[in-house]
Amino acid sequence: MKKIIYQMLVGCYIVAALVLACACNSQLDIQTRYPFTVETMPVPKKLKVNETAEIRCELKRDGRWEDTRYTIRWFLYDGKGTLKLDDGTVLLPNDRYPLEKETFRLYFTSQSDEQSSLKVWVEDSFGQTVELEFSYNNENEKEK
Repeated sequence: MKKIIYQMLVGCYIVAALVLACACNSQLDIQTRYPFTVETMPVPKKLKVNETAEIRCELKRDGRWEDTRYTIRWFLYDGKGTLKLDDGTVLLPNDRYPLEKETFRLYFTSQSDEQSSLKVWVEDSFGQTVELEFSYNNENEKEK
């Protein structure tokens, strides 16, 4: 009787060891890529020449992965103007600049007497992109 119980226990141990060995996976499932959005406060629609509009932005992440890096770039496709970060960095069109903070401000200065339109892209280190678009009409009064 002892021999049968011993054989049953050994058989159970072997089955348990096989189940545990098959269930183990050497790869950990760690999520590193999280969706994000960029929220902005309302901005003016009309600017005079050399007038600056402040664009308040906040990066909203759905999750946290500390090694995720964010960059910003922009393109002015209508009119003339300049764009600066809140630290004074003048952004050149189509160049990427690192975003160091989740809350930041952009300053667009219109240099056009017509309409100015620009797009801003915020991209993470995994290639996910959020696109923002802004348009400003000229507010200069024309003499009759």
